[in-house]
Amino acid sequence: MSLESFQQINWSIMTPEFIILGVIALLVLMDLFMPKNMDRKIIGWIGIAAVFAAMVATAAMVGGPVESILADTFRVDSFALAFKLLLLGGTGLVLFLAVSYQPKDGVERYQAEFYYLFLAGLLGAMLMTSSGDLITLYVGLELLSISSYILAGIRKFHKQSNESAMKYVINGSISSAITLFGMSYIYGLTGTTNILDMAVQLSTLSNSNHVYLLTIAFFMLVVGLAFKLAAAPFHMWAPDVYQGAATPVTAFLSVVSKTAGFVIIIRILLTVFGFAATNGQGSMPILYEMQDYLAVIAAVTMIVGNVVALKQSDIKRMFAYSSIAHAGYLLVALTTLTENMFYSVWFYLFAYLFMNLGAFAVIQVVTEKAGSTKIADFAGLYRRAPVLAVAMGILLISLAGFPGTAGFIGKLNIFLGAFYAEPSHYVLASIMIAATVVSYFYYFGVMTQIFFRPAADRSKVEIPFGVLVVLIITVVGSILFGLMPNIAFDFLQNHLDIIGDFFTGA
Repeated sequence: MSLESFQQINWSIMTPEFIILGVIALLVLMDLFMPKNMDRKIIGWIGIAAVFAAMVATAAMVGGPVESILADTFRVDSFALAFKLLLLGGTGLVLFLAVSYQPKDGVERYQAEFYYLFLAGLLGAMLMTSSGDLITLYVGLELLSISSYILAGIRKFHKQSNESAMKYVINGSISSAITLFGMSYIYGLTGTTNILDMAVQLSTLSNSNHVYLLTIAFFMLVVGLAFKLAAAPFHMWAPDVYQGAATPVTAFLSVVSKTAGFVIIIRILLTVFGFAATNGQGSMPILYEMQDYLAVIAAVTMIVGNVVALKQSDIKRMFAYSSIAHAGYLLVALTTLTENMFYSVWFYLFAYLFMNLGAFAVIQVVTEKAGSTKIADFAGLYRRAPVLAVAMGILLISLAGFPGTAGFIGKLNIFLGAFYAEPSHYVLASIMIAATVVSYFYYFGVMTQIFFRPAADRSKVEIPFGVLVVLIITVVGSILFGLMPNIAFDFLQNHLDIIGDFFTGA
């Protein structure tokens, strides 16, 4: 590429990514030259400022046209902007938890990597949202994955952390290999890695052998990405990783990593397989033929996540299975393939960001104080820290999907979408209702400990500043968007044409 061609590229559409990348480089150099005995929390605060700056830069692009650079490998459309805002917001709150994280072993106190690895994972996720090419998409996926592997095992003197990192790396490597194998089939059939070009070529597919190969590619991609989403039956790594990782890392995996997983599955499945014909141009796309398989994965994920969560005595393992169940609810929205699917998925992830990160903020404070992650450690929290107890109660009923909370609106949108689909998914909607009812038992089990069980330790619990910030934002968000969800939906519909932009070239 000549210098003139390089200068003609509209690099400004990558401003949010450049902010994050530049700050990562700055923080690495700061860590290198700072005295070893100096507290690294300043690096965490700089990371928070960088996330806020990137969020402002992303918001400034809202309402603009679809743009792409580098042969359409990087594109900025409404879909990318909507999900970047979620990723940035989630990472910002996680960093607030990270700067307040004070484990008893004190290992993280001098590890700046603990802060800027979150930014590296965020950068990978942001690249995924704007990817118009399989190569860019995979690079973003691996940047997020490798950062997550390191974060999961960053407590190198902690046996559970080491175990969780090993299991995460092994499962993640297998899923990446399967995903790549599926991508290679698609590339072999089309001769291109550009996602929109693939869709155009596959829309006229008529050779039965090619359809057969594409179906194999579909199953490989679904299986590989199901690992990333922790969807059953590919979920077994999640409970161990959630339990062994540091609490801010667990929060990051449960919200940011899950959001990125749905970004990649929507980009590939809807664009490529949503147009791949089964018998020539105008025939039913492969994705519609495979709806029943997606429905089965969604149903099994909801059932396994909620039922197994009932028997957990460890709060982080319980939330791991809860996270699996929520992935099942989101897969219900994906299965319906209605026009409102984008909005349903986005809003549910938006609500999930509030209620899950807020819950992990409380978990972080209580487990640090108790020195363990048992649900029984929450006994009597109402008397020890009324603010934490009330906040946790609100967030738990939002996770359970009670009216008046953002979690209820999110579940309601998905439930109604299952009926609006043609044909309607009555069985899937019924399973979703039943699974939601089951979730009440373990969420209310935690609330029973908080409000109705005597405390073994009656000492007061102090709330660090970073945790307090997260609690205020998440509790207010859970209630506000439960009572006035149109604030979010009007923003999406008036400023972001997700459906129109998604399949449009720049």
